[in-house]
Amino acid sequence: MTVIKLDEKTVEYVVYGGAVLGGGGGGWIEEGLKIGKLALEVGQPQLLTVDELEDEDLLVTVSLVGAPAAKDQFVKPVHYAQALELLSKKIDKPIKGIMTNENGAGTSVNGWFQSAVTNIPVIDIPCNGRAHPTGSMGSLNLSELPDYVSHQAAIGGKDENYVEVSISGSLDKTSNMVRKASIEAGGVVAVARNPVTVAYAKQNGAPGAIMQAMEVGEALLTHQGEAAIDAVVKKLGGKIITTGTVTDFQLETAGGFDVGTVWINDSYELTFWNEYMTLEKDGERFGTFPDLIMTFDAKTAKPIVSAAIEKGQHLSVIAVPKENLILSTTMSNENLLRQIEGIIKKSVL
Repeated sequence: MTVIKLDEKTVEYVVYGGAVLGGGGGGWIEEGLKIGKLALEVGQPQLLTVDELEDEDLLVTVSLVGAPAAKDQFVKPVHYAQALELLSKKIDKPIKGIMTNENGAGTSVNGWFQSAVTNIPVIDIPCNGRAHPTGSMGSLNLSELPDYVSHQAAIGGKDENYVEVSISGSLDKTSNMVRKASIEAGGVVAVARNPVTVAYAKQNGAPGAIMQAMEVGEALLTHQGEAAIDAVVKKLGGKIITTGTVTDFQLETAGGFDVGTVWINDSYELTFWNEYMTLEKDGERFGTFPDLIMTFDAKTAKPIVSAAIEKGQHLSVIAVPKENLILSTTMSNENLLRQIEGIIKKSVL
């Protein structure tokens, strides 16, 4: 059996590498480290390659849904396991593996806590090898199957904001309802969703993307400062586009998303919809989602997500062509990508 060893060093590599592949979204480094290390404390999560399962075995996706900058967000580790249990009762079939929806600082370790407490293995076949804004983008192109019934369970919030939802229906309707639940819960919910066979996941997912995050994280953490950013760029085959000061930053949390712009040295403009969508200067485009655009503290090389940007920060901005990433079929689905244009008011296709 191809078992990928998980320990504290692995957690650090996967979380920091996931932060890079989050492209401005994908959760917070501190939360990813907390959940990953907690999983090791309560049990031994298993991470397997997808070839260890049979094609007819059932997989489910686990994720966080919401706006990273939401001030009242509240999700406890137990919510992850409870959402999985709620979904399991709904579908009434054995779940043979868990997969995360995407790579990100928090999302790359999605499923590890659930695996530790249930002994269901995490499978290295994320729904996408980079972070993305919408639930449909992390749903393995199920949006193209008109008869597919999406089952989703979501839990989050505390006190009067506590929300627990189990819903079935079309992918768009259920994803929208979960997004609304995240708003009611204070900004974020833990989600388990969308049972699919291993065969379908192989056709539409991103096998090996967690290992890619691990390798990127190792490149980052075994170097320091500028050398660390250089190591990441070399590993991913990207470029450092600019290094400079954040001269303007606009962020609005609306509809369960963070949306805004970042200006570096009053010349380079980054737009984001949770994740960075475009990077340009004077009309010249250096990166367009699903290309990877990411910001780093120029001195420490710490990956900085879009929700953590502040005026006056000194940042380095990298861009990596989408061809160098491990991506799902959703990242070539024009129907899903076209949604971006209405949010950021720029062309992406």
